[in-house]
Order: sequence, then structure tokens, then C-alpha cells
Amino acid sequence: MDMIGKIRRMHRRDKKTKRQISRETGLSRNTVSKWLDEVQPVEPKYRREAVKATKLSAYEAELKQALKADAKRVKKERRTAKALFEQIKAKGYEGGYTRVTDF
Repeated sequence: MDMIGKIRRMHRRDKKTKRQISRETGLSRNTVSKWLDEVQPVEPKYRREAVKATKLSAYEAELKQALKADAKRVKKERRTAKALFEQIKAKGYEGGYTRVTDF
């Protein structure tokens, strides 16, 4: 709502064109036109996707605990991503190595 009000203020009070407003705000001219033409301003709604469970999600707590324990160690004594991968793979993890390194 804040951005819509700002755009309407720029257009009505400051007498700026839609093109000038789009340049200053970084929004498309189509968006600026749409928001100016609306009778009742509506807050734009964004679709939020639910986080899906992955193969790694069952092992996240274990990985977080291992990383927290390794944070206290000297850098050379910390476990590598490969070692963590092998550790959870032994417990039944069927996912890929890059998922562990991205975590």
C-alpha cells in the first residue's frame, strides 16, 4: 500500500507522468498505469510456496548439531562436507552430495 500511495502522490500532487514515475521507482509502466487506474487500491498478493520436505530434511537436525560441534574445534580438525555426507549416508541418506554441501 505504501508504494501505491507514493505513486498516486507523485502523479497527482507532483504532476509527474507515468514514464517518469516508472523510471524513478523502477517499476514497469504497465504496473504504474494499473495502480493509478484502480478505483480501490489493492495490496499486491504474492504466492508463497510451502517448503517441501526433501531427502535431507530428516537429517537436518543431525547436520546442524555436527556443524555446531565443529564450530568449536580448530579449523583443521573440523569435519569436511564429504565426511558429513558419509556419516549420514551410513544412516540411510539416499540423496546427493551437493545437497549436503549446499546445506
